[in-house]
Amino acid sequence: DYLILATGAKGSYFGHDEWAKFAPGLKTLRDGIRLRSKILRAFERAELQENPENRPELFTFVLVGAGPTGCETAGALAEMVRYTLKSDFRHFDPGLTRIILVDAAPRVLPSFSPALSEKARVRLEKMGVEVRLGQTVEKIDEEGVIVSGERINSLNVLWMAGVTASPAGQWLGVETDRVGRVKVAPDLTVPGCPEIFVVGDTALVPENAGKPLPGVAQVAMQGGRYD
Repeated sequence: DYLILATGAKGSYFGHDEWAKFAPGLKTLRDGIRLRSKILRAFERAELQENPENRPELFTFVLVGAGPTGCETAGALAEMVRYTLKSDFRHFDPGLTRIILVDAAPRVLPSFSPALSEKARVRLEKMGVEVRLGQTVEKIDEEGVIVSGERINSLNVLWMAGVTASPAGQWLGVETDRVGRVKVAPDLTVPGCPEIFVVGDTALVPENAGKPLPGVAQVAMQGGRYD
C-alpha cells in the first residue's frame, strides 16, 4: 500500500495572531472572494467622498509579504486600477491608488533566482507598486500599519506573508523545516519510508543543487501528476 499526504498549509502571522482581523490573508478560494469584495468596497467608499483626496487611507493598499502571492496580488491590483477600473467612477480617480509591497527580505520572490527577483521588482515598480524591502512590520491595527517605525494609514492592509505547513511532519515523526514542511527525497518520498509520499505545501522538495523548490502552484501540480 501507498500513502500520499497533501494536507497543505495555513497562514502564519509570526506570533501576532491579533493582526489577522485587520490584515486578511489569501490562502483559499473563499479568502480570494472576500479579498476581492474588500478591494471593490474600498473604491466604492472613495467614490462616495466629496473630496476623495482627503481620505488617502481609503485607497492605500499595503501588502505584507513579497513572495509569489504578494507579488502576484500587487501586480493584479496595479493592473486593475490602471485599466479595469479606469472609467468606472465619476468622483474618484483609481489612478490615485497607492500600492505598497513590504517585506523584510532583501529582494522580492526570495525563493527564485536573483535575476528573476530583480526582473519582478523592476516590473512591479514600473506598474506603480512601491516596493519596500528590508523593512519589517511592527504593528497592524484598525488605522493601518507601522513599517520600520513609519506609520502608514491604510484601511486595506493585506497579509501575503508566512505559511505554516500542516502537522504532517509531526504525524510521521520525520525531519521538517522551520515552517513544518516535510523534507522529502527527490522522488517525493519520505526518507526511509518509500511507500509514503508528501506533495504540495506540506513538502520541502529539493532541486538538483539541493535548494528547495518554491511553494507555488506549478510545483504542487507537477508533484500531483508525478504521484
